[in-house]
Amino acid sequence: MPARFELHGIAFSGPTYKVGLMLTLAGEPFDYVHVNMMQGEHKQSAYLARQRYGQVPMLLDRNNGRQLCQSAAILEYLADTTGKFGGASLDERLQAREWLYWDFDRLAPAIFRSRSIRLGFRKGGQEILDMCAAEAASALKVLDQHLAGRNWVVYENATIADIDIFGVLVFAGDAAVDLAPYAHVTAWMERFEALPGFAAPPNLLPMESRAAA
Repeated sequence: MPARFELHGIAFSGPTYKVGLMLTLAGEPFDYVHVNMMQGEHKQSAYLARQRYGQVPMLLDRNNGRQLCQSAAILEYLADTTGKFGGASLDERLQAREWLYWDFDRLAPAIFRSRSIRLGFRKGGQEILDMCAAEAASALKVLDQHLAGRNWVVYENATIADIDIFGVLVFAGDAAVDLAPYAHVTAWMERFEALPGFAAPPNLLPMESRAAA
């Protein structure tokens, strides 16, 4: 019997990694479908019929046929359907959602844009890289101050907020962003990596399609 979830993405995609990480932390095996973006597979009509934005990731829930896109929305959906990492109360859920939006607005653009330029996936000069570095530093200062005296981003347990933000910062090295000055952030990342089921990007997303183990 195939796994309940089928994740479409590419190994280099931070948003795809976030979803795969959520699934593995929640103990949910998933089939993985590699999307060949170099050959424009994500812009073909067959894919666009399932992922309207022509992006990755896309998640299929075989239990109900839902086809979901946008990583933050998928994380919220998985928290609801698995009952894990969503927060134990309404206040926790609301705060987790707030941090998802903060990440999308303040942290992820700087890290992912710089990473894409440095890896040659998009064009950009030193002026853009300097802007990304400044924006990343500003966001990391906010996060580091917030994590002072805390184990997790929201209250006492890991939530989709932690998964979402970790799924950005794990690629900080590719973006030439040094996390060492942010002691609370680096300690939090170590705690996150110790969670049962954790997997780093190279061990989670292959460069080819793969059925669930």
